[in-house]
Amino acid sequence: MAGHEIPEPADRKQVADPMADLEAVEQKHHSCDPAFRHGVVVGFDGSMSSERALAYAIGMARRHGSGLIIVHVANRLPMTVWAGCEPPVFVDVPDHRTEVLGLELACADHLAEVPWILVERGGDICHELEEVGREYEADAIVVGSTHGLVGRIFGSVAGRLARRAQRPVMVIP
Repeated sequence: MAGHEIPEPADRKQVADPMADLEAVEQKHHSCDPAFRHGVVVGFDGSMSSERALAYAIGMARRHGSGLIIVHVANRLPMTVWAGCEPPVFVDVPDHRTEVLGLELACADHLAEVPWILVERGGDICHELEEVGREYEADAIVVGSTHGLVGRIFGSVAGRLARRAQRPVMVIP
């Protein structure tokens, strides 16, 4: 029936505003600093391996003319709740290492070549690096290789990240 419009019932309530959902997604999607959108994410904890990854990421960001998002994932200790056999929960432990790393980075001459920010997160390193990469729509994630017993037993951060990431991952030896 061309040109005939069926009126909405007066008692019909709109459950959700589709435009509100779109605005919420847009606001969440663009909540980070646009100067660092499509930048390079690098995991950094102050170790020699992460120092090499940072140096590579600086060069990559400079060549691409993008910003550098340096991510430090703070310590979280697993605390198993034995009563009732509940799954383990994670307890935040104050990590002043981020402040120290921030001061060291602020004084570093080699970081003067590119715009950079330091992002602190808490939780699983792989998840947090990928999450920051998603938030900033990063072009790549750069991490140092893991050496030692912990990496051999639980798997390296680089290996787990390379398997699950939605963007290129560079592992620097």
